Amino acid sequence: MENLVFLAPIAAVVALVVALALASWITKQSEGTDRMKEIASYIREGAMAFLKREYKTMIIVVAVLFILIGVAINWTTAVLYLVGAFLSVLAGYFGMTVATKGNVRTAAAAKDGGMVKALSVAFRSGAVMGLCVSGLGLLGIGLVVCILDLATVIECVTGFGLGASSMALFGRVGGGIYTKAADVGADLVGKVEAGIPEDDPRNPAVIADNVGDNVGDVAGMGSDLFESYVGSIISAITLAAIAAQTSGGAFNETTAAIFPLILSAIGIIASVIGILLVRGKEGGNPAAALNAGTYISGAIVIVATLILSKSMLGGFSYAIAIIAGLIVGIAIGKITEVYTSGDYGSVKKIAEQSQTGPATTIISGMGVGMLSTVLPILFICVGVFVAYECAGLYGIALAAVGMLSTTGMTVAVDAYGPVSDNAGGIAEMSELPHGVREITDKLDAVGNTTAAIGKGFAIGSAALTALALFASYAAVTDLETVSLLEPIVIVGLFIGAMLPFLFSALTMNSVGKAANQMIEEVRRQFRTIPGIMEGTGKPDYAKCVDISTAAALKEMILPGLVAIVAPLLVGVVLGPEALGGMLAGALSAGVLLAIMMANAGGAWDNAKKYIEEGNYGGKGSEPHKAAVVGDTVGDPFKDTSGPSINILIKLMTIVAVVFAPVFVSIGGLL
Repeated sequence: MENLVFLAPIAAVVALVVALALASWITKQSEGTDRMKEIASYIREGAMAFLKREYKTMIIVVAVLFILIGVAINWTTAVLYLVGAFLSVLAGYFGMTVATKGNVRTAAAAKDGGMVKALSVAFRSGAVMGLCVSGLGLLGIGLVVCILDLATVIECVTGFGLGASSMALFGRVGGGIYTKAADVGADLVGKVEAGIPEDDPRNPAVIADNVGDNVGDVAGMGSDLFESYVGSIISAITLAAIAAQTSGGAFNETTAAIFPLILSAIGIIASVIGILLVRGKEGGNPAAALNAGTYISGAIVIVATLILSKSMLGGFSYAIAIIAGLIVGIAIGKITEVYTSGDYGSVKKIAEQSQTGPATTIISGMGVGMLSTVLPILFICVGVFVAYECAGLYGIALAAVGMLSTTGMTVAVDAYGPVSDNAGGIAEMSELPHGVREITDKLDAVGNTTAAIGKGFAIGSAALTALALFASYAAVTDLETVSLLEPIVIVGLFIGAMLPFLFSALTMNSVGKAANQMIEEVRRQFRTIPGIMEGTGKPDYAKCVDISTAAALKEMILPGLVAIVAPLLVGVVLGPEALGGMLAGALSAGVLLAIMMANAGGAWDNAKKYIEEGNYGGKGSEPHKAAVVGDTVGDPFKDTSGPSINILIKLMTIVAVVFAPVFVSIGGLL
């Protein structure tokens, strides 16, 4: 049975080979006209320059944590921390490199080959990101398990997860601040004040906005799900001993540790099959093609899970736990679509409310966001209950692994969105025929919904992953109960519930400050550059790119440090029980706040697009201006603060797991 562990790195290599083949195919596609190539080069250079500067900034944090882990815990954990951080960076870099090549080729495909060809290029560009995330994640953990003995793996593999988590948080926050500073500046001055269309080349912030789609929604989102993916596998591995003890001798600890790796290997193969089967039809709905790939991947995992559970673990109860996680993930995705897609009543109601101004637009959107928390939380509760009843704490970890087993496909569908969005921008700036923009807009509309689904999926998986990691923390610290009758636990609970709000305030204010600089710069250029509105004067795109870059790198530090320092302080000063309360408070408040913000932002965005389709006066009308304001408020909700909260929850939990021995030995100074 132990020999099966080699299937994990083998499947990971398969994913990376397919990613390389898709990247090669994308590179061979036409880039279109010279003007298209020029615009695409601005976007690519801005995105890669930001990513390199961001990684240089994060080297300081990585170095400090590496030394701290090595001195306080052990150097094996510290080295695995570096490996996890490096692979997370690598996944983001590879994915964004291809995404910035795929955007112009998607626009060219829409011009020359129509909807089907454009869908293929955009989706395969996103698929490279998806396969790099799952391939590099499983390759790293698989090799760790193959090289080290099981006792060392269980003791030290959390360092790998901490490396992935720390990179994910800075990547998501930095990318989110960048993209929303540019987006808010471009929309408020361009659409509302100047009355020019979205992605108009006269807008100085338009290149920065398109760069932001890549650094926030491709690299940032990829690092987010990379961290969830490896975190779920790590939590299942660390709970293997508990699973073996409660199995009644049906299987041993080694089998329990290997099982999530084999399951993830099958998930990768299922994702590859799903990706290769996505085919659009001329005149068809792109969403149907994407959904088909998702459902095929999920079905393969379900069948394989039943076989694996019986053959490796001696029964079907573990399969039920995994399937529960997979179903919860799909259900949360569908619920998210209902609340954020223009095809359903919630978004249409926000659009209707826009007729009476921005205030009612914002009130309606907030209401939709709050209401959208109910069903996802109930599904998560059902998933947790079923998983625990079937397989205990190990079952909760397996449910998270099941939900994330098809991460390759999930990220592919999500990353397809910003590639399509960029393609539309390039089409607009290159003054391609109107029919090209219609194709890219249709792809982008589907992309907005898939992005919202991806965020919902990431938040749901964060809840299960954080809960499983919390169980690992309790096991490491011998914490059998977290009693609400203990005042120190209540103190931790309130601190934990407060942290997502503090974190969101920091990130929202960061976007506000950066957006203010962007707005002033765009206004300045409109005033001072002769002929800019007539199209004879050239905007200074580089200045706006530099504003977003500098602001993002400066503003991402404090929120990132909060996530790392808070559990360390509470654990050392108040002790392991208080830290347990803090993690519980952060999990419950954070998941609710993340769902509310992500879905409200998605609903505002699509309400604006619903009006732009010709409803309630269409583009340029007063309802449209109100909807643009709502969308602008929703931008940092859905693309900065909301999706960053789920990383905050997991990062704090895995910091607690890694440093648990320190808290046990010296925690509770008060």
